[in-house]
Amino acid sequence: MLPNVKHVTIQPIIMKTIAPGSLIYTDEYDIYDSLPKWDYQHKSVNHAAGEYARDEDGDDFQEVNVNTLEGVWSLLRSWLRSHRGISQEKLPWYLGLFEFVHNVRRRGKALLHSLLATLVASWPLLKSKIHIFPE
Repeated sequence: MLPNVKHVTIQPIIMKTIAPGSLIYTDEYDIYDSLPKWDYQHKSVNHAAGEYARDEDGDDFQEVNVNTLEGVWSLLRSWLRSHRGISQEKLPWYLGLFEFVHNVRRRGKALLHSLLATLVASWPLLKSKIHIFPE
């Protein structure tokens, strides 16, 4: 979650998490116009003009789109709706759980196994950060 979507806020995050020179697909929001100045390739679709995907090389494949990301946001909204209101303070925890579940692509007992395996693998780091277990 970001306090705002100004250049001064998003530029350090983008530069920390995305390799320079990467091709970034976005919608038409003008904040993304600075991506080429920050050493990124940039392609966008213009939803306001009714464009949701574009075939740029004539191969009948709509390579310029943000549909995958929009699909994830749609799943997130549906998942959050069932929780009937979430405080801003706890939203990062819900987002983290949603991200984990989405990425491991498991449900039920298989999800529990994936969660436990992740906890066991990261136990040394967790133990050093939470300081509740005496040596």
